Amino acid sequence: MEYRTLRGTDEKVSLLGFGCMRLPRLDPDKPEIDYELGQKMVDYAYAHGVNYFDTAYPYHQGLSEPFIGAALKKYPRESYNLVTKLFIPALKEESDIDRIFNEQLDRCKVDYFDFYLAHALNAERFELIERLHVFERLSEFKAQGKIRHIGFSFHDTPEVLERILAAHDWEFAQIQLNYLDWELQNAERQYELIEQKGIQCTIMEPVRGGMLAVLTPEAIECFKQADPNASAASWAIRFAASKKNVLTVLSGMTNLDHVTDNVNTIENFRPLTKEDEAVIESALAAYRKAVTIPCTGCRYCMDCPSGVDIPKVFAAYNRYATSRSRAMFDKLYLELAEVERAESCVACGSCLPKCPQHIDIPAKMKEIVALAKEG
Repeated sequence: MEYRTLRGTDEKVSLLGFGCMRLPRLDPDKPEIDYELGQKMVDYAYAHGVNYFDTAYPYHQGLSEPFIGAALKKYPRESYNLVTKLFIPALKEESDIDRIFNEQLDRCKVDYFDFYLAHALNAERFELIERLHVFERLSEFKAQGKIRHIGFSFHDTPEVLERILAAHDWEFAQIQLNYLDWELQNAERQYELIEQKGIQCTIMEPVRGGMLAVLTPEAIECFKQADPNASAASWAIRFAASKKNVLTVLSGMTNLDHVTDNVNTIENFRPLTKEDEAVIESALAAYRKAVTIPCTGCRYCMDCPSGVDIPKVFAAYNRYATSRSRAMFDKLYLELAEVERAESCVACGSCLPKCPQHIDIPAKMKEIVALAKEG
């Protein structure tokens, strides 16, 4: 396993981090986790040197923290980093910080967290955490030995990121970085700002919710010609891991194949060469010819008041956009319950402020309704 050293310490962090947002489910439509398969995945990752396990208060509707706490219980506590996040939308007053934090310790059955983040900050949430003195309270938890390192995860513009970085002595920052968002969401500038601050970044969505693992046939062919044995996902992981100021690259893995492929990529890590970067540019150019919706399937937009399953509707559309298979779209779309389809959208806009990707969801729903009517 490849490791990076946390700046200012002698702590070694695995370059591959285990993301607990997309754990295997007993039922794809319900949040309950398949503990047996999930345990096998954690065991494989741990046995191969992964020591960074990242969860959050709302993942799997609150079930992710108890799972990873139980899955890691068999291992010496000092042998892994347990990472979770303060769910900012749940904060109404300062006392909520303690309530949620203590609930998280109890869920995970631990006495401390190694890395702790203010979750999914944007301009609005930053104002809230400043008003409620969140950083100060987390610093008190750190002084008490309940947190070892304080950071934040981020979804907004570089200008907002710059303000957040300047406000406090953060120890790390987590951003969405992949070869698509390097330009699309200006991840390059975000990365530079964090580097200029003198701290490292942890990376989320390196494969963009799986989108960069399931590309167009033309894009996949670019990668296959360069390396027939490498998965498309491995190219995306290598892109993020090749950045020198990256501490760890989180992958939200859903099955054992994901774990073995990602472990293999980092165990045999090869930083991108100029030739590799050219391959990615060619694949990206081919992929951009398909007009996809940049949804990562995070489900932060849910639940929809009208019952639309926004991520599943977008997934059906994206499969059509990348494959141009009308039959595939019809199959996936008609598998949804009638109320879950785009036709149920009333453009209320309640989903808009929740989307980290800033997708105009009601507008996209109108487009998908028109597509569905063509069938």
